[in-house]
Amino acid sequence: MFRAWYLEIMLPETRYTKPETSNAKKPNLNNLLKEIVTAVESYFRAHRFISKYRLWKWIIIPGILYMVLFITGMYFFFTSTGEVITYATHRLGIDQWLQQQENRFLNFLFLMGGFMLRLLMVLFYFSLFKYLFLIIGSPLFAYLSEKTESIIEGRDFPFSWKQFFHDIVRGIKLAARNTLWQTVYTVCLLILTLIPLVGWITPLIILFVECYYYGFSMLDYSCERHKLSPSQSIAFIGRHKGLAIGNGMVFYLIHLLPLVGWILAPAYAVVAATISLYHQGKDWEN
Repeated sequence: MFRAWYLEIMLPETRYTKPETSNAKKPNLNNLLKEIVTAVESYFRAHRFISKYRLWKWIIIPGILYMVLFITGMYFFFTSTGEVITYATHRLGIDQWLQQQENRFLNFLFLMGGFMLRLLMVLFYFSLFKYLFLIIGSPLFAYLSEKTESIIEGRDFPFSWKQFFHDIVRGIKLAARNTLWQTVYTVCLLILTLIPLVGWITPLIILFVECYYYGFSMLDYSCERHKLSPSQSIAFIGRHKGLAIGNGMVFYLIHLLPLVGWILAPAYAVVAATISLYHQGKDWEN
């Protein structure tokens, strides 16, 4: 089954071409859902691919580093988040005001609001940690993406120190750009959590934002290798949001598997993103 898929993606018609930008198709809901499904399926293909070509050393080593940083970071994030919310409610006098009201429904609303606010802050902290790890691991992730494509195409990409450092600088710039925009969205959603009932859906919204921006980072390694500038990469992935969202969704779902999921998640996401673009047969300007 894997061999059949491998031969399928090697067919000439699935290779990348560079047509005119004027022929670019606009995304729609149907394409979005199809791309999400493709991104999810790519994780299963990635597992078979990694097993077949014995890429485990490139998965385990960065995975262990990620797991250690993840456990350490989330411990401090959870403890600091609780202290911040407790301090804020005490300084604003919300806790005393609720005691004076003696209204169970009102207490319930603020309790849920505080829970959603804490969840949003944890997601925000995690996003900052995620970008820090992406910056640190960008050379390795770029190499893993390149190795995946070289195996599929049956050709090697020549190593260049100039290109190596260029990739690092590009990764840092895009990580900073994505951090800025994601921070803007998160702050706006944090304000929404103060509104009863309406604020309860904000964690779901911000989770989709998280998924998109993480998947964006994974897809950009392939975009960079095919000579897309940062602005072209942003436009290309923006037209194929489903691939980014789907990649990020599975990345976060894998975290539900303690230890093993934390080790496998980052590198699997890189390989899956590379394969998803080939499976779609994407045109770099389309």
